[in-house]
Amino acid sequence: MLKIHCHSNIQNKKKNTINHELHTRKKKLEKLKKQGNAFPNNFHKNITLTQIYKIYGKKSKEELKTINKTIKIAGRMTSKRIMGKNSFVILQNIEGKIQLYVTSKKITENFYKKNFKTWDLGDIIGTHGTLFKTNTGELSIYCKKICLLTKAIQPFPDKFHGLNNHDIRYRKRYLDLITNEKTRLIFKTRSRIIAEIRKFMHNNNFVEVETPMMQIIPGGAKANPFKTYHNSLNLNMYMRISPELYLKQLIIGGFEKIFEINKNFRNEGISPYHNPEFTMMELYIAYENYLGLIILIEKLFKTLTKKILGEHILHYKNYIFDFSKKFTKMTMKQAICHFCPNITQKKLDNIHDAYIIANSLGIQTHKTWGIGKIQTKIFEHVAENNLIQPTFITHYPTEVSPLARKNNKNPLLADRFELFIGGLEIGNGFSELNDSENQKINFKKNLQSIHNNNTNILYDKNYITALEYGLPPTAGLGIGIDRLIMLFTNTTNIRDVILFPLLRPK
Repeated sequence: MLKIHCHSNIQNKKKNTINHELHTRKKKLEKLKKQGNAFPNNFHKNITLTQIYKIYGKKSKEELKTINKTIKIAGRMTSKRIMGKNSFVILQNIEGKIQLYVTSKKITENFYKKNFKTWDLGDIIGTHGTLFKTNTGELSIYCKKICLLTKAIQPFPDKFHGLNNHDIRYRKRYLDLITNEKTRLIFKTRSRIIAEIRKFMHNNNFVEVETPMMQIIPGGAKANPFKTYHNSLNLNMYMRISPELYLKQLIIGGFEKIFEINKNFRNEGISPYHNPEFTMMELYIAYENYLGLIILIEKLFKTLTKKILGEHILHYKNYIFDFSKKFTKMTMKQAICHFCPNITQKKLDNIHDAYIIANSLGIQTHKTWGIGKIQTKIFEHVAENNLIQPTFITHYPTEVSPLARKNNKNPLLADRFELFIGGLEIGNGFSELNDSENQKINFKKNLQSIHNNNTNILYDKNYITALEYGLPPTAGLGIGIDRLIMLFTNTTNIRDVILFPLLRPK
């Protein structure tokens, strides 16, 4: 009881301190408003921090004196050391930090005392000054003018030493970005990766397109959709689970190489690797098959690692990946047998034995499952998490691949692969099914399995009609952008690479 009481006192004391600081800051803002324009909007930067360090970072003290360039820069004040009539301030923005030297001799003693000294950590400030280096060689700005641009009312956590509470970081991403350099780096890297992916696609003659996020019939993947409603049309609609069927209609229309970096929405579970709203890139190539996609993916990863990391080596958790090498290839059944040597391919091909294996692994099976579905569930259970080095898993059953083309030699298998890296599924690609009658049968079988044999449920008839006009031989690929960024930033939770992940309301 004593410990709880003490903890409660500490919490109350902390809360009172925050409330007092909040009240003090509000009073300061009220005073600023009475004095005139408390939120000026006439400050313009003439340089970025990146440019400052790139152009002047290696200049000597003497060179900086000779240059004597006026620097206009702005950002948030994250540190202030007042030493009498002189002060050192750390100014921070998304690009980094720089030290400011502020002296009453330059900005006037009256302004220094009555204005500058009253500013708080977190305030957004602008400065005019010249660059110099301190005795320790730190590039700094000698402030000739300094102004308050925005007064921060809320006190900042732990004086900018880092926000560690994950729940607060996700709910208040702005605080996370302000206080954690690692977070800023992750999302700057995310932006660079997506930009480099676009550049790679354009360099390989792909056309970027856009398809609807709201769809009358959700299609292109097996997933539970989010439902919405259009008032004017009096129409039930769905947030897309995949743009696939629309993109293939564009191939039918004559495009030959297209891609879309898109948001998809799946009304399913949340985990360190799943968020209901996520980003994917889907691409389609006419007159190509899934083997061509494998070559393209290896080329993409080789390019990305070089552009983003400066080399082909990527570190993730305790693993090291070399993307200059060819990726491993295994069939689904080979992967199962590799990680469970007591399971033979002969047993996997016998539906009775396959059911026994699945049940022995604790997999809850269903009597409507065919052998392909059982094999897939066994693979997911015993192999997926163990696929560490970049690996293409091929020869998925057609039963779980309703949109993929059947293999010529074995119609029970699809010309399809999934890419795994670090135990994560990163991509899914296949040769597209372009037989409209076969596609119609697959759609109906899929709906029967989902809706308890109710064959009256609508499927995408418009897509079947489009197929009847002729889809050329085509290969299609989806890559999970969020998971790819997890790899490149050595992050183990998808929420750390999505600026605003879905959270349960408090």
